Amino acid sequence: MNLIMLKAKLHQARVTHAVPDYEGSCAISGDLLDLAGINEYEQIQIYNVTNGKRFITYAIRGEDNEGIISVNGAAALKANVGDCIIICAYAHFKKSELENFKPSMVYMNPDNTVSHTANAIPVQLA
Repeated sequence: MNLIMLKAKLHQARVTHAVPDYEGSCAISGDLLDLAGINEYEQIQIYNVTNGKRFITYAIRGEDNEGIISVNGAAALKANVGDCIIICAYAHFKKSELENFKPSMVYMNPDNTVSHTANAIPVQLA
């Protein structure tokens, strides 16, 4: 059996650009891609915390160390500059591969610098 699991997440990044007249994609600062383990051209899902919209696109490499999060093409109609978003990448795993697997999660400050990283989400309390 194969399971689809969270592979990587950029949590609460801020949209720096929304460019409808650009080939569809999401440009992400290269250093953030590397830290999260998201590959260029990898499918990503974006969850817009500001307006509740969700969409799928792919990652492209943005300039390193600039904190760029540019939502491009038709997806730019689902996000505005300043919106808070969560970017997730998923992967297929065999159950036997999950014994030592942990996702890569990067938590962002409002200026798209890294607050901290983790490999687990804390247990949600009632």
